[in-house]
Amino acid sequence: MFQGILIDKDNSGYRATLQEINEDQLPEGDVTVRVAYSTLNFKDGLAITGSSPVVRKFPMVPGIDLAGTVEASGHPDYKVGDKVLLNGWGVGEGHWGGLAQKARLNGDWLIPLPKEFTAAQSMAIGTAGYTAMLCILALEHNGVTPEQGEILVTGANGGVGSFAIALLSKLGYRVVASTGRTSEHDYLKQLGASEIIDRATLSEPGKPLARERWAGVIDSVGSHTLANACASTKANGTVAACGLAQGMDFPASVAPFILRGVTLAGINSVTQPKAKRVEAWGRLAKDLDFGLLPLISHEIGLSEAIDAAPRLLAGQLRGRVVVDVNR
Repeated sequence: MFQGILIDKDNSGYRATLQEINEDQLPEGDVTVRVAYSTLNFKDGLAITGSSPVVRKFPMVPGIDLAGTVEASGHPDYKVGDKVLLNGWGVGEGHWGGLAQKARLNGDWLIPLPKEFTAAQSMAIGTAGYTAMLCILALEHNGVTPEQGEILVTGANGGVGSFAIALLSKLGYRVVASTGRTSEHDYLKQLGASEIIDRATLSEPGKPLARERWAGVIDSVGSHTLANACASTKANGTVAACGLAQGMDFPASVAPFILRGVTLAGINSVTQPKAKRVEAWGRLAKDLDFGLLPLISHEIGLSEAIDAAPRLLAGQLRGRVVVDVNR
């Protein structure tokens, strides 16, 4: 038996409870992991509260990230005792995830935990930091360099935004952070933002083309914010789109793409091939200032995760929430 958060839906309604789970209930997979840490992401908040139908089958253990130790393996790449981590692959939605003390998974979804990280540090980074690095790799792939000008980071107070600012700043870029929370300006400056703008300047309907300003953009907001970011990106700049906090719509025109050669790069953090995942985590090990992790993240116990979920969705929790599943 082990402890985990189990989400169920039946005639009695939708509910998430912390309970004892029998190992026989674990889903199919060729690697069993003794989980050390997981996280509470926005998607996990939606799953736990039931405020959006992200869970595709019941019962379900939420948690789109996990780090831990291999307890049993039928996969050629992993043996008992190996330290591993996982981001994405639909865990917590269609396959039991990390907010439990054990997980059984497809070994192809795992990567070795880089030696530079503890399990807790890797989860402080989690999908958010990993996604931010995928965005930066996209900018670099398209030739965006610090010399070309400012990089806009939208949704700056969120997990992706926080890591994007920290990473870009360390890599020598001048970062402009967009946020609606004036109380968080000092936090964003500590991460490395050179300037902070009010998200209201981007979140309303705008022109098909605006004054060129950004050499690149990392956007986790979508909707009008993404459209306006594209409209004000410099010729041959790149916009990396990875989120939809404002909405899934994209009320834009083709003008930035056909008149300025702007590239809109979609970032899928869920099903990247193993080589790309290993590359991104290798860059995180090299390019992230680990000293910023306590500023970006805080830790809670598994028993606190259900109560924390609605606060996360309400924007009352800053940055990353790391979950110690053994307390």
